[in-house]
Amino acid sequence: MFPFVVFKLVTMGLLFWEGPEGGPSEHIGPSTLEEQTSLWQDVWTMDRDLSEDDSVVDLSFEAESPLAPPTELLERLPSYDWLLQAGRGQTFFPPLEALGRPQEQRSWSSFLEHRVPVMTEEVAREALLSFVNSKCCYSSTVAGDLVIRELNQQTLCRYRLETFSESRISEWTFQPFTNHSVDGPQRGASPRLWDIKVQVPPMFQEDIRKFQVPHSSLVKECHKCHGRGRYKCSGCHGAGTVRCPSCCGAKRKAKQSRRCQLCAGSGRRRCSTCSGRGNKTCATCKGEKKLLHFIQLVIMWKNSLFEFVSEHRLNCPRELLAKAKGENLFKDENSVVYPIVDFPLRDISLASQRGIAEHSAALASRARVLQQRQTIELIPLTEVHYWYQGKTYVYYIYGTDHQVYVVDYPERYCCGCTIM
Repeated sequence: MFPFVVFKLVTMGLLFWEGPEGGPSEHIGPSTLEEQTSLWQDVWTMDRDLSEDDSVVDLSFEAESPLAPPTELLERLPSYDWLLQAGRGQTFFPPLEALGRPQEQRSWSSFLEHRVPVMTEEVAREALLSFVNSKCCYSSTVAGDLVIRELNQQTLCRYRLETFSESRISEWTFQPFTNHSVDGPQRGASPRLWDIKVQVPPMFQEDIRKFQVPHSSLVKECHKCHGRGRYKCSGCHGAGTVRCPSCCGAKRKAKQSRRCQLCAGSGRRRCSTCSGRGNKTCATCKGEKKLLHFIQLVIMWKNSLFEFVSEHRLNCPRELLAKAKGENLFKDENSVVYPIVDFPLRDISLASQRGIAEHSAALASRARVLQQRQTIELIPLTEVHYWYQGKTYVYYIYGTDHQVYVVDYPERYCCGCTIM
């Protein structure tokens, strides 16, 4: 072990030296807050137009990286404020964009004209029969003979906010060099990550794609095999043969005078790890001896979801209502949506304000919002009280497709036995 462990933090010329455990750290670089702020402002104000040479190449190869990127690669990329430490990448913040004006206050009278059909005894019985027929352990006799005593119907509202965002991070990686052209810094300055134009997937469909940053490539000797393309086999230590597992190298079987048949009396067997060659092709450079180091752009498109179901007085699990099929009452989709105001159910208005605020706070510093969509759905919920063989029971019908939740069904069977 070395007495000192050195970590490089390359962020616009800043360098930190960390001493032994518990020891002080020495800082080399801009020391005052004004100097560091000036450097950051210089980076943020960088802007350039992309030329035809700034084309983006899709990546399909991934490999394990050594501990640190080549120093030459970092020194020759002045347009990036890289933070490449311990194999981790740097998140780049998107440029700030001015928001438009909030939409005008809406009138909800037209929206509330939507009405969910009133639940009847016939529909309630059919919903239960359909549910029972889908269960192997429920008796359909109960659904046919029960007497419905009371229907308590309530209409809930479900608010949902979706925010489709894009975030970009930089990673340093490599792949075997196969003597193709190298797009290095000599071809021009690398564009900043948010200047690279890529095809955006369909809205609200998550995806992750990787691209090679233009003009960021550098060819170096393979760090694994030190430029040899091969390395000594660990199984036979370069000999190509190993001791015979049958006779343990004695050439003859123990307590027998005849020679070993497995090794033909030689006491050695061909190494199965390297097939007798004594060395193996370097898995890192695939035998090419050199590696192409470069910076890659990782773009993540994510759909963040916020949901809220209005309060109700019935004893139906909220997780079922969150997944229930509802009738669409309102939909608003735009690059930026604004809180709903003056909705008849105050909880929905508050949920809209809370959801938009949460998404804004979570994404403002690490992603760019591409599209937002907020909806309000009506979810019918009915509590059905019924009588069967002198006892009162209850079940619930929820959603526009009449899903059923049964609290305690009178007759259930398991492996042919009745559950009393």
